[in-house]
Amino acid sequence: MNFQDFFNPDRVVDLSFFNFENAITACYYADKDLRVKKVNKNFKGFFPVLGNVKDAYFPDILKQLGVTDEQIQLFEDEIHNKGSVLIPKVKIIIDDKERLFSLLSTKTKNSDFDYLNGIQGQFVDRTNEHELTKQRDSLIEGQLKDKQIIEEKSKKLESLATRLAKYLSPQIYKNIFEEEKDQGVSHARKNLTVFFSDIVSFTDLTDKMEPEKLALIINSYLSEMSTIAIKHGGTIDKFIGDALMVFFGDPETLGETNDALKCIEMALAMQERIEELQGHWKSLGATEGISVRIGISNGFCTVGNFGSDLRLDYTILGSPVNLAARLQSMAEIDDMLVDENTKNLISSEVETEFVKEYTPKGFVRPIGVYKVQKFKSKSNVKDRIRLSHKGKRVEINVTDSSDIRAAIEELKLIQEAYEKQLDKQVK
Repeated sequence: MNFQDFFNPDRVVDLSFFNFENAITACYYADKDLRVKKVNKNFKGFFPVLGNVKDAYFPDILKQLGVTDEQIQLFEDEIHNKGSVLIPKVKIIIDDKERLFSLLSTKTKNSDFDYLNGIQGQFVDRTNEHELTKQRDSLIEGQLKDKQIIEEKSKKLESLATRLAKYLSPQIYKNIFEEEKDQGVSHARKNLTVFFSDIVSFTDLTDKMEPEKLALIINSYLSEMSTIAIKHGGTIDKFIGDALMVFFGDPETLGETNDALKCIEMALAMQERIEELQGHWKSLGATEGISVRIGISNGFCTVGNFGSDLRLDYTILGSPVNLAARLQSMAEIDDMLVDENTKNLISSEVETEFVKEYTPKGFVRPIGVYKVQKFKSKSNVKDRIRLSHKGKRVEINVTDSSDIRAAIEELKLIQEAYEKQLDKQVK
């Protein structure tokens, strides 16, 4: 009499299957002839259409679930020839919805009990995982490792950070992603220089132009102004349609005087760049070109994170913000107005002209308003790359200054094209 004869076969199978009863996967055990002897609760829950599957032929179960003939044949071939099989992507329709499973099965061996020599396997529901990784061409073979999950998440975070960088001023981006301690929702009272600019008669422009050309012009304008603002150390607060708000003094400051001077230097560079690009914008459909008004004020503002639990803006609040916007709206076309505080900070190096005293709504006393003319000495303004050239026979305007090297390469290609054209004429 054999050792196994002293035991109840069904009881031994139940005990061997105990660890799979409460598994989150759909587990089964079949004998060596692929007749199902045991399934766990999740197997019944995953595939209610099957009903009682005891003693059913497992390939027939797969067919009933809608598994393709090729995959069923693969299952049979590999389980018999290799002793194990992994089908990473099995599509099954459940309640009119397609779900995705991995099917893992292997032969079991036991020297004491012949009836434990069979096939043990499980269906792993990969539907949610597949939806989150639509771009992947194939699913991972075998069990996912912690390291692989971390690498996948890291790539997604890097991609997100790259996209997010386009929506934040570089200084703010650095604070969020490079500071070791959480900045929280802290606020501070700081002396800032606030800049506002706005395109004159922009509404008329939007009414006359096609959306595509309008987008080209406004994106070109804002891109060029943003490049200049970042170059001069300004913190870009926001775009409001065609309007641009920049401030100096946070999160980094050179001192209130130098912050104000950097702001003026930036504004003058913007005016110069706008003049350089007039021809380009006119060629796109802005027949009268683009004119901009600028307002600048200086004073104490509250700076920090403002918003709700769902969305925060790192921005500034205070009367200097309102005043800069008011000065911008008061300015003549292509002019720059500053308040008395800013004028006092820059007066040693910048020429200004008194315009008038003005009491803005909400202010208790008149504000001196001044028009900025120029720096008193050219040595006060750092040399910047000229982005236009007008010679006797050639006029060049760089319409996108975000990548100067790319512009140089484009000029080289133009030169090569002209040389080839000349060679053809000579021949």
